[in-house]
Amino acid sequence: MTESRPAAEARAQGDQRSSFDRFVHEAHARVSRPGFFYVCVVLVLAWLVSVPLWADLKSWQVAIHTVTSVVTLLLIALLENAGRRSEESAQEKLNVLAEALAALMDSQAAADPRLAPAVERLRDAVGLEERH
Repeated sequence: MTESRPAAEARAQGDQRSSFDRFVHEAHARVSRPGFFYVCVVLVLAWLVSVPLWADLKSWQVAIHTVTSVVTLLLIALLENAGRRSEESAQEKLNVLAEALAALMDSQAAADPRLAPAVERLRDAVGLEERH
Protein backbone atom coordinates (compact mmCIF):
# COMPACT_ATOMS: atom_id res chain seq x y z
CA MET A 1 0.00 0.00 0.00
CA THR A 2 1.54 3.30 -1.11
CA GLU A 3 0.62 6.23 1.09
CA SER A 4 0.47 9.80 -0.11
CA ARG A 5 2.79 12.12 1.84
CA PRO A 6 2.20 15.59 0.38
CA ALA A 7 4.37 17.43 2.91
CA ALA A 8 7.36 15.16 2.33
CA GLU A 9 6.85 15.36 -1.44
CA ALA A 10 6.67 19.18 -1.30
CA ARG A 11 9.92 19.35 0.68
CA ALA A 12 11.62 17.07 -1.85
CA GLN A 13 10.55 19.34 -4.72
CA GLY A 14 12.24 22.36 -3.14
CA ASP A 15 11.03 25.86 -2.48
CA GLN A 16 8.00 26.47 -4.72
CA ARG A 17 6.90 29.66 -2.95
CA SER A 18 6.35 32.87 -4.86
CA SER A 19 8.84 35.70 -4.56
CA PHE A 20 6.30 37.58 -2.41
CA ASP A 21 5.97 34.62 -0.02
CA ARG A 22 9.76 34.38 0.27
CA PHE A 23 9.93 38.13 0.90
CA VAL A 24 7.27 37.88 3.62
CA HIS A 25 9.16 35.02 5.24
CA GLU A 26 12.42 36.99 5.26
CA ALA A 27 10.74 40.19 6.47
CA HIS A 28 9.04 38.30 9.29
CA ALA A 29 12.34 36.70 10.26
CA ARG A 30 14.01 40.12 10.40
CA VAL A 31 11.35 42.15 12.22
CA SER A 32 10.75 39.51 14.88
CA ARG A 33 14.33 39.73 16.15
CA PRO A 34 15.75 42.13 18.76
CA GLY A 35 17.91 43.88 16.16
CA PHE A 36 14.86 45.36 14.46
CA PHE A 37 13.61 46.72 17.77
CA TYR A 38 16.98 48.32 18.46
CA VAL A 39 16.99 49.94 15.01
CA CYS A 40 13.54 51.37 15.77
CA VAL A 41 14.76 52.74 19.11
CA VAL A 42 17.74 54.37 17.40
CA LEU A 43 15.46 55.95 14.78
CA VAL A 44 13.16 57.36 17.46
CA LEU A 45 16.14 58.74 19.37
CA ALA A 46 17.53 60.30 16.19
CA TRP A 47 14.14 61.85 15.54
CA LEU A 48 14.01 63.22 19.10
CA VAL A 49 17.42 64.87 18.91
CA SER A 50 16.61 66.33 15.48
CA VAL A 51 14.17 68.88 16.98
CA PRO A 52 16.59 71.81 16.54
CA LEU A 53 17.00 71.01 12.83
CA TRP A 54 13.31 71.67 12.12
CA ALA A 55 12.01 75.21 11.80
CA ASP A 56 8.47 74.20 12.76
CA LEU A 57 7.65 71.80 15.58
CA LYS A 58 4.43 70.77 13.82
CA SER A 59 6.24 69.59 10.67
CA TRP A 60 8.73 67.72 12.91
CA GLN A 61 5.82 65.77 14.39
CA VAL A 62 4.11 65.23 11.04
CA ALA A 63 7.32 63.76 9.61
CA ILE A 64 7.61 61.02 12.23
CA HIS A 65 3.88 60.32 12.21
CA THR A 66 3.84 59.90 8.44
CA VAL A 67 6.87 57.63 8.38
CA THR A 68 5.64 55.48 11.26
CA SER A 69 2.15 55.20 9.77
CA VAL A 70 3.46 53.98 6.43
CA VAL A 71 5.92 51.53 8.00
CA THR A 72 3.24 50.26 10.39
CA LEU A 73 0.79 49.64 7.56
CA LEU A 74 3.36 47.69 5.56
CA LEU A 75 4.51 45.67 8.56
CA ILE A 76 0.96 44.79 9.56
CA ALA A 77 0.24 43.53 6.04
CA LEU A 78 3.42 41.44 5.99
CA LEU A 79 3.02 40.07 9.50
CA GLU A 80 -0.65 39.20 8.97
CA ASN A 81 0.32 37.30 5.84
CA ALA A 82 3.05 35.44 7.71
CA GLY A 83 0.67 34.71 10.59
CA ARG A 84 -1.98 33.36 8.24
CA ARG A 85 0.49 31.04 6.55
CA SER A 86 1.81 29.89 9.92
CA GLU A 87 -1.71 29.15 11.09
CA GLU A 88 -2.46 27.20 7.91
CA SER A 89 0.74 25.21 8.35
CA ALA A 90 -0.08 24.36 11.96
CA GLN A 91 -3.61 23.34 10.97
CA GLU A 92 -2.28 21.07 8.25
CA LYS A 93 0.03 19.38 10.76
CA LEU A 94 -2.87 18.87 13.16
CA ASN A 95 -4.94 17.42 10.33
CA VAL A 96 -2.18 14.94 9.48
CA LEU A 97 -1.88 13.91 13.12
CA ALA A 98 -5.65 13.52 13.43
CA GLU A 99 -5.80 11.44 10.24
CA ALA A 100 -3.00 9.21 11.52
CA LEU A 101 -4.78 8.80 14.85
CA ALA A 102 -8.04 8.04 13.07
CA ALA A 103 -6.30 5.40 10.95
CA LEU A 104 -4.76 3.83 14.05
CA MET A 105 -8.09 3.86 15.85
CA ASP A 106 -9.78 2.43 12.77
CA SER A 107 -7.35 -0.48 12.70
CA GLN A 108 -8.11 -1.15 16.37
CA ALA A 109 -11.89 -0.81 15.90
CA ALA A 110 -12.18 -4.47 14.87
CA ALA A 111 -11.01 -5.51 18.33
CA ASP A 112 -12.98 -2.77 20.12
CA PRO A 113 -16.18 -1.73 18.31
CA ARG A 114 -16.62 1.25 20.69
CA LEU A 115 -13.85 3.03 18.76
CA ALA A 116 -15.86 3.27 15.51
CA PRO A 117 -17.97 6.29 16.56
CA ALA A 118 -14.88 8.06 17.91
CA VAL A 119 -13.10 7.50 14.59
CA GLU A 120 -16.03 9.06 12.73
CA ARG A 121 -16.15 12.06 15.07
CA LEU A 122 -12.39 12.55 14.66
CA ARG A 123 -12.60 12.36 10.87
CA ASP A 124 -15.49 14.87 10.90
CA ALA A 125 -13.51 17.21 13.15
CA VAL A 126 -10.59 17.27 10.72
CA GLY A 127 -12.84 18.90 8.12
CA LEU A 128 -14.30 21.50 10.49
CA GLU A 129 -12.07 24.38 9.36
CA GLU A 130 -13.22 23.84 5.78
CA ARG A 131 -16.87 24.30 6.83
CA HIS A 132 -16.36 27.53 8.78
